[in-house]
Amino acid sequence: KKLVFGKVDIDMIAGPSEILVIADEGADPSFVAADLLSQAEHDPLASAILLTTSRSLLEEVNQELEKQCAVLPKKEIAQASIRDYGRSIVCDSISECIDFANAIAPEHLELCIGDPMAYLSGVQNAGSVFLGYYTCESIGDYFGGTNHVLPTNGTARFSSALGVDAFVKKSCFLHYSREAVIQYGHYIETMAEEEQLQAHANAVTVRLRNGK
Repeated sequence: KKLVFGKVDIDMIAGPSEILVIADEGADPSFVAADLLSQAEHDPLASAILLTTSRSLLEEVNQELEKQCAVLPKKEIAQASIRDYGRSIVCDSISECIDFANAIAPEHLELCIGDPMAYLSGVQNAGSVFLGYYTCESIGDYFGGTNHVLPTNGTARFSSALGVDAFVKKSCFLHYSREAVIQYGHYIETMAEEEQLQAHANAVTVRLRNGK
């Protein structure tokens, strides 16, 4: 993608895979562990983060991670990812988990909680959001229909998943009448002169002086 960018447009330069799971006390620890490993097996640099309101769930998930990881064909990759870029954190509330997730802006965000719709409006920064105990990230990868090309490395703070609009080329159009230039031209002159771009200002000035 880097080689062709500039000759053609590209969607984005995506980094290592990321998943952040927010789980409450009702979540199944085997589900949560499996979902974390689904991204950890991609790359030793992949990140897999658990935010939960339940310390007991956190401990059970850690046990499940060891058990499930041990039988994975790519267990060395997954183990390195979990060891170096995995985190499990207990928060005081689901709202605090959401705030934490917005700061991280993960590629994949799972709301593995009993009432995900009650918290969805609080999610501001995430590439793709998976709602409820049964909506694992793998569904989005292979079958669910949401796009699989997603912003990583915190870029979900200002960018979005690949979509149809990424393939649409747009142009801007502008028309000012003589009267509009007379009314607003001095503002444009002032801003151009402030930037020390006198030729920019002159393009307006000649129209104010000589316009017919």
